[in-house]
Amino acid sequence: MRPEDMAEPTESNSKGGETARRASDGTSRQVAGKAVSDFVNGLSGEQQMLVILKSQLYGGSWEPMLDDLRNRLTGKPYIFKLANRIHDDIERIERMQAFEAEHNIDLADYVDLQ
Repeated sequence: MRPEDMAEPTESNSKGGETARRASDGTSRQVAGKAVSDFVNGLSGEQQMLVILKSQLYGGSWEPMLDDLRNRLTGKPYIFKLANRIHDDIERIERMQAFEAEHNIDLADYVDLQ
């Protein structure tokens, strides 16, 4: 067996939902448990886009993103269709936020951010 084929020891979190593994390039890779894998594989395109936006525009946090969406709804005139989309996005974010908290993960570690 080659040294690069050997995985370094993994650590399980208190929830048992994921482990961290150090890759040969020195970066930390997340290894998902079944519940996390199933959830990530079931994310819609809209949900994946929200995870990407959270990671790239909101510093990896759901709260500023939710605040921004809610402020847009209450602060300025808006197009009805957009308002429905914002409500849908808020619901999507709240579901994903709850899942992240329950499994002690960041979905951005599991979604291709490119």
